[in-house]
Amino acid sequence: MKLLIVDNEENLLKGLKLLLENFCPEITSIETADGVITGLEKISSFKPDILLLDVEMDDGTGFDLMKQVVTPRFQLIFVTAHNQYAIQAFKFSAIDYLLKPVDPDALQKSIGKAVANIRNTNLQQQVEVLIQQINGIQKKDQKIVLKDIDNTWFVKVSDILYCEAEGTYTRFHLQNADPILVSKNLKEYEDILEPIGFLRTHHSFLANPDKIKSYDKTDGGALILEGGRPVPVSLRKKDYVMQVLENKKI
Repeated sequence: MKLLIVDNEENLLKGLKLLLENFCPEITSIETADGVITGLEKISSFKPDILLLDVEMDDGTGFDLMKQVVTPRFQLIFVTAHNQYAIQAFKFSAIDYLLKPVDPDALQKSIGKAVANIRNTNLQQQVEVLIQQINGIQKKDQKIVLKDIDNTWFVKVSDILYCEAEGTYTRFHLQNADPILVSKNLKEYEDILEPIGFLRTHHSFLANPDKIKSYDKTDGGALILEGGRPVPVSLRKKDYVMQVLENKKI
């Protein structure tokens, strides 16, 4: 799991990182930031599962940072030298509040609690996805589970624009979100998504028919999806794709 430490004390950053590496084997990747601005940037780019957050920093407080996180997707643990902030910390749904200097046993317990919460949430969401599939929920409401080494995503099928093969990996291109690269080949996702209407337009592409806006006949042919994104159509798949488009009146 990925963990981000946000603190303006360099020695504490190094010390916490060492403790985590020695006592918390569940943490596979650690990044650090030294303030509110850099912390927000790291949350956006690194997407941590767990955030260890100081309260008092040079450019603001941990509370200032949390007020700018629209939808927290991490377990929050405050780490501070001041115990007077505890009540305010728990208003931000913090799962724990550690006082400096951080005790290794207390850190282990906090990380263990965070890991358990993440696993329980992931298990619950996976069960919900399975139940949806069993009950035949409408396609627009279905979700698909995507995994890599560090992360698990629960993506609405209706948010998928298209899937693209990258060797033995598959990149999911999403509406209003960054692409997700997962370590399974496109054929595995074709088996999941084709029964609910997705089109294998090319040996490297699988498209969501609900996102198709037009068909471009130039350069061998391509589907134009929402946002103007082109998806190539191979010669072998052209007749099949055209038949589907005719049925959709595109």
